[in-house]
Amino acid sequence: MSIDFAKHFCGEDGYCLDYNEAKIVILPVPYDGTSTWIKGADKGPEAIIEASGTLEMYDIETESDISQKGIYTLPPISENTSPELMALAVENEVNNQFKSNKFTVLLGGEHSVSIGAFKAYSEKYNDLSILQLDAHADLRQKYEGSEYNHACAMYKAQEYAHIVQVGIRSMCQEEKAFVKTSNMFFRHQIRNNSSWKKDVLKKLKKNVYLTIDLDVFDTSIMPSTGTPEPDGLLFNDVIELVKTVANKVNIVGFDIVELCPNKDNKAPDYLAAKLIYKILSIIFKNR
Repeated sequence: MSIDFAKHFCGEDGYCLDYNEAKIVILPVPYDGTSTWIKGADKGPEAIIEASGTLEMYDIETESDISQKGIYTLPPISENTSPELMALAVENEVNNQFKSNKFTVLLGGEHSVSIGAFKAYSEKYNDLSILQLDAHADLRQKYEGSEYNHACAMYKAQEYAHIVQVGIRSMCQEEKAFVKTSNMFFRHQIRNNSSWKKDVLKKLKKNVYLTIDLDVFDTSIMPSTGTPEPDGLLFNDVIELVKTVANKVNIVGFDIVELCPNKDNKAPDYLAAKLIYKILSIIFKNR
């Protein structure tokens, strides 16, 4: 039976045919059940995977080809269900990958899909920090009747683990009460602070789960999100932070969420795919 490589991260050049041989798995979760403005995050995983087929496998900076570790794309979790049940489905699938000793990359979908991963990783790893890169605090207790809304993702996260938030530049008055200022790096505070990456590192525990909402990036390079916010980070800001973190602590998994692809502008899709491959290259350089 022939394989449709367009449905697999890195396409024909990087796709591992044997699940058992792969060290890395890509878990697509095309869910958009709680988005509140621009819909389309359910199309994000497919767009990222399509764009990933144009990546060069050799990473210049790390002098490595991370696809040689084996990257296997799992079937998507795509049930049309409540955010609570979706979180449970993600939690169960992440736990399945733990049993097979896989490094899992979760592709959203909107940010509520990360909640299940937060719970699974918090139960597996002691001394876990969840490092959020995002334009929004996502600290609402409940939104539109659910504690599992994308606007509540980090409120739920802090039920499971220590959280550190970076790049935040939008939140409501209600969320202010739940901000832990010692672990919050607002965008305006880090803009002219050359040591902010090292300052973030100091707040992290030895195991880190990284959750990246793509609206952390400036809209000039990432307009394709459900809730775009100006004055964001640039690509190198995020990569340098990941390098700083990965050099000192153990990044145990990560997710990329909130891509709302635009058929007339593929550059954001490619940015998301490149970001994933670059992060994997950094993490696995010395593994």
